[in-house]
Amino acid sequence: MWADTLLIVFISIFTALLGEGLTWVMVYRTEKYQKLKGEVEKQSKKLEKRKEILGESLDKNHKKKIERDEEKLKNNNRDLSLVKMKSMFAIGFAFTALLSMFNSIFDGRIVARLPFVPISWIQGLSHRNLPGEDYTECSFIFLYILCTMSIRQNIQKMLGFAPSRAASKQAGGLFGPTPGQFK
Repeated sequence: MWADTLLIVFISIFTALLGEGLTWVMVYRTEKYQKLKGEVEKQSKKLEKRKEILGESLDKNHKKKIERDEEKLKNNNRDLSLVKMKSMFAIGFAFTALLSMFNSIFDGRIVARLPFVPISWIQGLSHRNLPGEDYTECSFIFLYILCTMSIRQNIQKMLGFAPSRAASKQAGGLFGPTPGQFK
């Protein structure tokens, strides 16, 4: 079981490095991406400074300037996402093939033992294709997903491909600030 666990960690590291390498070839080294990334960084810092300086005392002119800057930043983030999207499809296709191959190799094998019983809606993934009712036994797919989620983020940070904190903060998203927050 330990050998399988370590093998899955190494597979996860390998696929994360492969994915970042492919993304670098297809996206990160392109001039269009570099230009858009620079624009997003510059606009994020500018917007953050403007919000810090003005604080809560915003009059209509300042609010409109901030809204215009937020709109520009939102458009550049959208363009940056579109540039990344073509490589994501290629990488997704390649990883789906790799995942199905590894899934068939580790099918029905217990690769780790969890120190807890997962919540019920995750048990189908953590105990996938394993015999028995011991839900602390872990399948390949669950361990691979956990390793990849943690390892890929760290590899992106080490290689400098992760978005800056300022850009991430201004980009919004599910838990981030909304575009009309300062109306």
